[in-house]
Amino acid sequence: MTAATPAADGGAPAASKGPVAGHPEINWTMLLLGFAGMVVGQFMAILDIQIVAASLPQIQAGVGASADEISWIQTAYLIPEVVMIPLSGFLSRLWGTQRLFLASCAGFVLMSIATGLSSSIDTMILFRAIQGFVGGAMIPTVFAVAFTAFPPDKRVTASVVMGLIVTLAPTVGPTLGGHLTEWLSWRWLFFINVGPGLLVLFLVGRYGNFDKGDPSLAKGFDWWGLGFMAVFLMSMQFVLEEGAKNDWFDDTHILLLSVVAAIAGPIFVWRSLTYRQPIVELRAFGNRNFLVGFIMTFIVGFALFGGTFLLPLFLGRVLHYSSSEVGTTMVVSGLAMFATAPFAGRLVRKMDARILMFGGFMLCAWGMWEARLVTETWGFWEFASVQAFRGIGVMLAMIASQQVTMATLPPHMVKNASGLVNLARNVGGAFGLAILNTSLTSNTALHMTELTSAIGQGDQAVRQMLAGMTQRFAGTIDPAASAMKAIYGILQRQATTMAFGDAFALLGVMCAGAAFVTLLAQPVKAQAGAPPSDAH
Repeated sequence: MTAATPAADGGAPAASKGPVAGHPEINWTMLLLGFAGMVVGQFMAILDIQIVAASLPQIQAGVGASADEISWIQTAYLIPEVVMIPLSGFLSRLWGTQRLFLASCAGFVLMSIATGLSSSIDTMILFRAIQGFVGGAMIPTVFAVAFTAFPPDKRVTASVVMGLIVTLAPTVGPTLGGHLTEWLSWRWLFFINVGPGLLVLFLVGRYGNFDKGDPSLAKGFDWWGLGFMAVFLMSMQFVLEEGAKNDWFDDTHILLLSVVAAIAGPIFVWRSLTYRQPIVELRAFGNRNFLVGFIMTFIVGFALFGGTFLLPLFLGRVLHYSSSEVGTTMVVSGLAMFATAPFAGRLVRKMDARILMFGGFMLCAWGMWEARLVTETWGFWEFASVQAFRGIGVMLAMIASQQVTMATLPPHMVKNASGLVNLARNVGGAFGLAILNTSLTSNTALHMTELTSAIGQGDQAVRQMLAGMTQRFAGTIDPAASAMKAIYGILQRQATTMAFGDAFALLGVMCAGAAFVTLLAQPVKAQAGAPPSDAH
């Protein structure tokens, strides 16, 4: 057999640890090439969420969509994806990792082509939804393979690779998307998946035989559990994605789906805990380290996607940077992550992972707290400091949290647990974007009220500014109205800048709070890949 043996023995009980210690049966060429193919697929699936973000106006013009319709290009991808991510653990045990990954990648590539060829917004949304659903399986299966196919002393290295993919894909996505649209056209945002997709199909099909499926699991498949899980997750994701722009519970659809999620969620949990063969194994939450790691991964998603969302939005909305200028400014975060990854891998082998998690979250908190002082005069170097702290902190926290989360789980729980962990990161990101969007909207209005109320009609400085502006707009139809509009614009920009500072501060507080939650985890030995069977 190829790399299937280590897949079964990655965390085997003591009786079978002898062969693993020397790794004589591992075909490293097949294992590394198969894993490399899966990593490329994972990168594609995560990148595809963000690569479209910078080019929505061009897509909108290309398919004749309205402003409300075009946002569904993102939403349609994310909502079905959250269902597949936890479901992939069961499907991987049923079909085997290789068959599931190949089917996922093939469907993802075909839907990428179909989306790129779409001429209407309706067909694009349909293909995009299918793309998100089938592509969702490529994300957690890589995580499971890293903790089952690799021997204990190599799992940290595999985690470092995954950490880089998970953090870099959202960071480079908008920049890459903007350049692709400028150089070629928006359709290449989707066609670009074809080349890497074919490479993934070859590598995983040739070298990715990590385990075998168990067809007997198809008997007694929990259709009710799947239904309640899909309703719960899709309703929740829709509320998080669309709530901020629709005034939350003032919107009938948001209120209705919130109620649906509140009902379906507990029923799904009850079904998963009582059914003999559940879709998702929730008993992993009985492991304290997994529970703490799950919470940490949720907050990593909040910090990762929240930071990646806030900074480009500020650069575009307030400083009016072009996509290339945004990319140049954002590159510091990616470089910091790349530079940190090798050191993080070494540190997690030598230190208690809880210390690294604590340090990582505190560094991220420091960077975000520093950004609360952002002004309209900030340039590359001010943002470079913020991003360096955030990039280093997120990388340390992510790699350490992966070790804490998975190190003490028994091997038979790893596949399901990997789906739950990746779901935590995605939902954490969705919560983060919803909270930050709401914070920006409400705080901008609040600061605008404060600024205007602080300016009296008889204020001499304001009267002089208004007179100067009126003189400047003397050539317009209504100089006085133009001057008032210009002053309003200045105040609005200042209020928006202050709201962004509040949002950065909120992220900083969240990360600092997470740092102290890490102390609740049980100690994890420096060699985080130690057999999990002796910890419960």
